[in-house]
Amino acid sequence: MNSMRCSHSSMAERHTSGKADTLRDLTRSTTLCQAARADGKIRCLACPHGCLVAPGCAGICGVRFHRDGTLCAPHGYVSSLACDPVEKKPFYHFLPGEDVLSFGMLGCNLRCRFCQNWSISQVGRDPQAVGMPRECSAERIVAEARRLDAAAIASTYNEPLVSIEWMVEIFHLARPLGIRTCCVSNGFASPQALDMLMPVLDAMNIDLKCFTEAGYKELGGRLAPVLDTIRRLWSAGKWIEIITLLVPGFNDDDQELDELTQFIASVSADIPWHVSAYHPDYLMVDGPPRTSLAALERANAIGRANGLRHVYGGNMRGACGDTRCHRCDALLVSRRGFDVVRNELAPEGVCPACGERLAGIWRG
Repeated sequence: MNSMRCSHSSMAERHTSGKADTLRDLTRSTTLCQAARADGKIRCLACPHGCLVAPGCAGICGVRFHRDGTLCAPHGYVSSLACDPVEKKPFYHFLPGEDVLSFGMLGCNLRCRFCQNWSISQVGRDPQAVGMPRECSAERIVAEARRLDAAAIASTYNEPLVSIEWMVEIFHLARPLGIRTCCVSNGFASPQALDMLMPVLDAMNIDLKCFTEAGYKELGGRLAPVLDTIRRLWSAGKWIEIITLLVPGFNDDDQELDELTQFIASVSADIPWHVSAYHPDYLMVDGPPRTSLAALERANAIGRANGLRHVYGGNMRGACGDTRCHRCDALLVSRRGFDVVRNELAPEGVCPACGERLAGIWRG
């Protein structure tokens, strides 16, 4: 567990007190914590860090504050709001071809050196992270989804778990209107956070970043809680897809990929696995070169050899993004980039060639 001291956790104050004050103001008290201890610190329960947050300070995420004897969580703003194809998240077995209203917040509970959204995720940690909040109500976000005829609302771009209360508030308003709900998360969740989220969640894309404890330690987290999140969501009947950013020299060893895909298959062979190409970014701009197509194809082969029925290559020309029937190999959903150019699946995900039903959520 982490005891947060102001000397470590208030980086926001050190590079811009104005932004820190704004982030403190855009919060609301949360019950996702334990009562204050005798020393005045409050333990946050939003993720497995279990930060002990001192008065006036923030947790590791940089956006959950101890203010006036209360733990306060992000509320009433977005850093980003856009209508995206659901394939961009990426989801390939969740409402293919539909648009999703995506919103992002600020902060993250990990510190990936190769983060590709670091300007918003590392606010509160890195003085170069320039993301700013824009005030916005939950009602306005849901109304915008209806105006755009979006099939779902997605919490994405940064790490949704650090503002889980806000995500749940939005999802609670959306679902009665027939709007599906999903998020893109690193899966480093506490049991209490999952308890809060499950009743209003339809789908989650989980970033399984590597398959070693040493790798997760480098990223500022632990592997076991992520695996627990995957198991628990699947057993609860939530749709999940898994993505791994393939970083040369970090997580692309054949043995590690073999163990990673064996784990996914042990939960269910129906879980889609997306293998995405890394490009030098953030603190690794001078790091290893971009992932090669050959490396994506090698990972794809390892996943399929371990029984995964649906393995997808992402964000690189030539990578496989089509959905085929795992029984007869019929081409069912053809994609070009984020665009669905052909969809032969029946409404319930049934292959018209052989009658096999593919796992997923195929309509709103």
